[in-house]
Amino acid sequence: MMKTGICLPYMKAGLTRDDYLQWFQRVDAGPFHSVSCGERVHGPTFDMRVLLAAAAACTSRVEITPTLYVLPMHPAVQVAKEVASLDILSGGRVQQVCVGYGGREADYAAVEAPFKGRYGRMDQQVATLRQVWNQQEVIPGAGPIGPLPSRDGGPRLLAGVLGPKSIARCARWADGLYAWSGNGEQGELANAFRLADEAWDAAGREHKPYRLGGFWCTLADDGPQRLYDYVYDYLAIAGPEIAKMMAESVHRSSEDAILQALDNAEAAGCEEVFLVPATADIAEVDRLGDLLLRRG
Repeated sequence: MMKTGICLPYMKAGLTRDDYLQWFQRVDAGPFHSVSCGERVHGPTFDMRVLLAAAAACTSRVEITPTLYVLPMHPAVQVAKEVASLDILSGGRVQQVCVGYGGREADYAAVEAPFKGRYGRMDQQVATLRQVWNQQEVIPGAGPIGPLPSRDGGPRLLAGVLGPKSIARCARWADGLYAWSGNGEQGELANAFRLADEAWDAAGREHKPYRLGGFWCTLADDGPQRLYDYVYDYLAIAGPEIAKMMAESVHRSSEDAILQALDNAEAAGCEEVFLVPATADIAEVDRLGDLLLRRG
């Protein structure tokens, strides 16, 4: 049976402690398997690490999944310590972490990280993450770096990448793929997983890749317009034509439409899927939770 998680709102201005406490409590009490958060620097965005740490402290059941670390923007040892600390403070609920290259050059510049060379850099950083989590010295003679994650060797690393070249590159080290389809289309998700299976086979990997998916949706009031606005704003960096085209292509703003997208994800082979709501309304959690309960 496919597991279903939900992404926290992290790109909305004006959110308060009370807003997030409501989200944490409702998500943990609902039928959701996991809770996630993405990473972005510019805009009114909350820090992914801090927000997920708060979620870990205020929940006791759901898995905590970063989706995703833009790994080449950060020192790998720092990420390894953050993830292991989050895992321990959550009681061992960080079972997987999604990592990706990111495509926002301004975010890289803001944190003083080089945009150029990020692909090769991430390959090296993944090796460092596993080195730290396996308690192998990074600096000879300095000793291991903790804390020790609850899972031997650290959490699963899923590649949040698109396109055959990136998937093939990550197949050498990733434990699975985070496949994205903004409108929850079966064909898009199935194609990504097909590419992953082929890449894993070509890389001589013993195990098949874990299959995680995600799509945008909303059950908030005035849902269609708010979903359009959210997607447009999210992709505005690509220019108005692309943002408009993508915003017009996303329509999971009714119960039937979301149920169809969930069916699509399951048919495509998702082992787990993340719902990414377009608003920070607490109604998103309640209504999506009710829908999942009815779906069974």
